Amino acid sequence: MSDIRIKQPDADTEFEDWQYVHNVIIPTHVLSLDEVRERAQRHHLEIAYLGDVLVGCSTLRPPTDDTSTATVIPRVLADHRGQGFGEELYARGLKRARELGAEVIETVVLSSNEDGLRFAQKHGFVETERYLLPGDTIPWIDLRLS
Repeated sequence: MSDIRIKQPDADTEFEDWQYVHNVIIPTHVLSLDEVRERAQRHHLEIAYLGDVLVGCSTLRPPTDDTSTATVIPRVLADHRGQGFGEELYARGLKRARELGAEVIETVVLSSNEDGLRFAQKHGFVETERYLLPGDTIPWIDLRLS
């Protein structure tokens, strides 16, 4: 893991890398590059590389003025799972959420992402809600750290 490099995207190629990972793991909610840039204004986005190889990305939705809840979403490409990259992305997101004052930590997983659901449950998250977004056929699962 010494070659892992995690950073906030700040150039178009890095935003495109974040977009690629997101869209591969969440094919029901494909984001444009403009939507990724807009998200980067509201959320803390990171991308992860092993050397020069893209392995994953993450999103931290920080707590807002009216809630002490943050959402931490690590994503790792299938070929790179089980190697600790998700652990690193999750730990970074959790630490930053706590630094921003989060008292409640949540995550969200597309129900078809069995690896992501297992990862969340292994880390102490419990399901709070399943729902379909308009036009979707695959449910989303909201989970809360217990």
